Amino acid sequence: MSEVKWVRIMTDMFDNRKIKHIRKLPEGNNIILIWVMLLSLAGRCNASGMIFLAANIPYTNKMLSDELGFEESVICIALDALERFGMITRDENLLLLVNNWEEYQNIEGMDKIREQNRLRKQKQRERQRLLKGHVMSRDGHATDIDKEIEEDKEIENNIIVSKDTIRQTESVRRCVEAWNSLSSYGIKTISRMSSSSQRYQRLVARLKEYGIDAVLEAIERIKCSKFLCGKSNSKQQWVITFDWFVLPNNFPKVLDGNYDDKNIPKEEHEEPEKHEDKDRFACLDLTFREQLQKSGVIDGQTLILGNATETEIQQLQKAGIL
Repeated sequence: MSEVKWVRIMTDMFDNRKIKHIRKLPEGNNIILIWVMLLSLAGRCNASGMIFLAANIPYTNKMLSDELGFEESVICIALDALERFGMITRDENLLLLVNNWEEYQNIEGMDKIREQNRLRKQKQRERQRLLKGHVMSRDGHATDIDKEIEEDKEIENNIIVSKDTIRQTESVRRCVEAWNSLSSYGIKTISRMSSSSQRYQRLVARLKEYGIDAVLEAIERIKCSKFLCGKSNSKQQWVITFDWFVLPNNFPKVLDGNYDDKNIPKEEHEEPEKHEDKDRFACLDLTFREQLQKSGVIDGQTLILGNATETEIQQLQKAGIL
């Protein structure tokens, strides 16, 4: 895939509050330099902000240390800080992604480069196929042209895989950024999400079922619900989590606005005084309830679904708690 030759950086970059905070950290100036070098790597990869050595070969900390010229310990500190400040995302497969990549590059121009590269390779392969019929090796082995054809096929396959990954990763990235913007509403953010995790698979399933626009709309709707944000007047407040949000039975309810303030029954907001001492989890089997308390799913009368397993969530739904 063709690399781009420039990355866009604002002249007031060092007035940015995140940059100022990072520079005050241990190795702060090195972290900023590594950040700029990561932007450069992302531009060279030309894959919507993803950073990798080659298709399907992500960078390890050691590889970044060797390539960028820093001690591995400094690389680890930098990646942790940049992820904590929401500037990069990485999963358990070591894939690095620059958040808000469109701020640093002309996205349309990069797409044009990718398309031009694809057409160039296609024409090159067509010419080589024509030559292949006329050029044969005397000893029956592949000629240089044959080898080039095989190399081009490999390159093409890698590009196809990368494009599929880019499309999927781009939608997931947008959803994660939208969700993390809810932090000001008291909702827990997402720091990491492995492509092999259940939450990732469920998010991808909702994206395939409803589309990126619907998922972003549902996330935006959360702001319209004091109930989902845990700010209703109820004594038994509960805050939505990402794992709850992407469940197939819950997502459409949020999307349809069932939890919008105007649609929540009064008792959801203002619990009658006579029910103040009511045990919310009295209907649960005692053994199951103790299990949930030990695992941190139940804290007093508060339900923390982020600590629950899928089986526990299903049992809570059957019991009418959810």
